[in-house]
Amino acid sequence: MNRISNQQAHPRTWLITGATSGIGRELTLQALENGDAVAALARDTASLDELTGAHGERLLLVQTDVSDEQAVRGAVERTLERFGRIDVVANNAGYGLFGAVEEATDAQVRAVFDTNVFGVLNVLRATLPVLRTQRSGHILQGSSVYGQFAHPGVGLLAATKHAVEGLSEALVAEVAPLGIKVTLIQPGLTATPFLANLDVAAGLADYDPTVREVQKGIGELPASAFSSAARIAAGIRTAVDSDNPPLRLALGTAGATQMRTALDARIADLDTWKHVTDTVDA
Repeated sequence: MNRISNQQAHPRTWLITGATSGIGRELTLQALENGDAVAALARDTASLDELTGAHGERLLLVQTDVSDEQAVRGAVERTLERFGRIDVVANNAGYGLFGAVEEATDAQVRAVFDTNVFGVLNVLRATLPVLRTQRSGHILQGSSVYGQFAHPGVGLLAATKHAVEGLSEALVAEVAPLGIKVTLIQPGLTATPFLANLDVAAGLADYDPTVREVQKGIGELPASAFSSAARIAAGIRTAVDSDNPPLRLALGTAGATQMRTALDARIADLDTWKHVTDTVDA
């Protein structure tokens, strides 16, 4: 069993991207309610203005587009000016692109990678020097179930999450000797504005039996199929409070089951094709 760290007795400073909606907003609210300080980053922070009166100097709102490297560096500088340190980096900002791999335009693909991958890297490059100097900190990398598998219509979104998972698997070993922890956050379907804000590629009729059927199926899911953003944020905070947080944290039974099925299928392929795999050995 993971032991809860003594650090939870002391206020932390969180830097949270995508802080105005969904999981990011819930993390912001729960951290503040726990007595922590939060630098809340988003393209438009106006929806968090109402919180400033209740939390005063413990909340810093910074209008930031994570795809703008200089803006991210400026946000980190402002965070240090206000709070002096950063304990948790919630690399949460992101959005979705739905459509067949062929259907998505170059502009759409580059835009989703700019936020979901290059935005993540911008945040890492700006915050890691701080965490390395402190020899402490916890980085929460926003992935999803689509970091482990994909179905029709989510290929480009999954590509961004697979990229984040790959770089994070290397990152965790690179920064562990420096006292820095890394956890990939893998929620399943969540009751947030994420689906409503999806960028949708123009459809080609040949993909109606696959992509459009998946789209229809998701649209017909009951509310009970979507996890609570508040419970997901609470699960994330439990991992942050642990002395031994996981590299990957699945949040939601349905998503965990889907990821397990995908992993079992990979192992089955390795076993089934072992007779060919082994032929290349000297």
